[in-house]
Amino acid sequence: MSRNILFWLLWLTGTIAIGGYLTTTMFYNGDRSSLLIGKTTSGHHQIELSCNTCHGNGFTDGDTIQKACLSCHENELKVSKDSHPIKKFRDPRNAARLEQLNAMKCVTCHTEHKPELVSSMGMGVTIPKDYCFKCHADVGKDRPLTHKGLNFEGCASSGCHNYHDNRALYENFLEKHAKQPEMKLTQLIKNLNYEKLSEEYGGLKRGNPLNLTEANAPKEHINQELLDTWHDDAHAKNGVNCSSCHQPNKEKQAWIKKPGIAVCATCHKEENKSFLAGKHGMRLAPNMLQSKADPFGLFKEKKLSPMRPELARLPMKQSAHGTELTCNTCHSVGKNNHKFNIQKAKVQACISCHDDEHSKAYLTSPHHELWQKELKGELPKGSGVTCATCHMPRIAVEDEYENEVFIITHNQNDNLRPNEKMIRSVCSSCHGLQFSIDSLADPNLIKKNFHGRSAFKIESIDWVLKRSSKPEENK
Repeated sequence: MSRNILFWLLWLTGTIAIGGYLTTTMFYNGDRSSLLIGKTTSGHHQIELSCNTCHGNGFTDGDTIQKACLSCHENELKVSKDSHPIKKFRDPRNAARLEQLNAMKCVTCHTEHKPELVSSMGMGVTIPKDYCFKCHADVGKDRPLTHKGLNFEGCASSGCHNYHDNRALYENFLEKHAKQPEMKLTQLIKNLNYEKLSEEYGGLKRGNPLNLTEANAPKEHINQELLDTWHDDAHAKNGVNCSSCHQPNKEKQAWIKKPGIAVCATCHKEENKSFLAGKHGMRLAPNMLQSKADPFGLFKEKKLSPMRPELARLPMKQSAHGTELTCNTCHSVGKNNHKFNIQKAKVQACISCHDDEHSKAYLTSPHHELWQKELKGELPKGSGVTCATCHMPRIAVEDEYENEVFIITHNQNDNLRPNEKMIRSVCSSCHGLQFSIDSLADPNLIKKNFHGRSAFKIESIDWVLKRSSKPEENK
């Protein structure tokens, strides 16, 4: 065999081997981190190795990616009363605007794997901050009293406007709440009667309390400590027996030693749904696959593992590394995991992992002081502000039958970015609108967990009042 033939045989064999490795890794199994073409945004990095989630089964076309975006974010946009819905740009009168900015596609403004394009605005925005200029170039002429000479880079980054969610920034909303004091006379978190509302709105279903003799676990799976813990907990008090979680389907199922989130979801359906959409649980959502089954049976389908603190981009405590985030991680206390404590999930569970400035500052903040006084009974229920108060508020949502259901959302994105989302659901319980907008606009105040006052004064309320007082000069 000549040297040339040998060379080409080696080259061909190597090419086939490398190509086969890359193909199987990309489409079925293997470490895909080396195949990432660029760092993903903070919103998606947890699921970046589940390529099929966004790209489909074979890296098809832009429509596939658009569908993937909407499969996760469409309902969020609907709830937020999106200021720039896709249907608006189907109107032929907006054709010229579409030529400037294709607002029909999410990837026009949110391009993944392009870290060099990510704006300081966050939220995965990958176009320059002055994008409003493309469609609203004449706003200075149309509204000279308030907008003449303004820099377009400040439209969406100064507490005045958001592209999608403006529920706390609508002009009529600003005008209606313009005169509110910094602190309201009654400072209690909204929707205190969450449990009662949940029942009324068709959420949690409750049964009659169970006593110790009614526990239906087989003898080999129970002991007195477990019995006492279960009996003293909310589940037994609301008619949830041992088999409800450990053997939901008695006819077809063996005893489950450690029930997973699928079992919790049978009763806490909407909470589970929001958990799977949030930063703690999105890796456990359906179709988040680490590997796929292949036609020849060489690979099996495998889901992503649960989120762990060391996978986060925010600073996390070393002691929390390795902890898998499921329902029990935040809600159960004690050695046997049969006592569920919602107080732990409000603060203790959060600070046992989070090690960033904002989280650490909470323990010396006025909000934490209120929480401590509430726990001691010095202030009424609802006076304290916990981590969960702001990041997992109590809200009304629609279930699959379009019934309004009252839940504690476990999706932090519901009110985290842009942070003005938090005004209606949380801040307005205790604070006036101007105070809330100013506080959320100050990044240093946020780092200090709102210990102090904002260094910023957002003028949007003043402008609305000015405009409404001189309607003829500024239509």
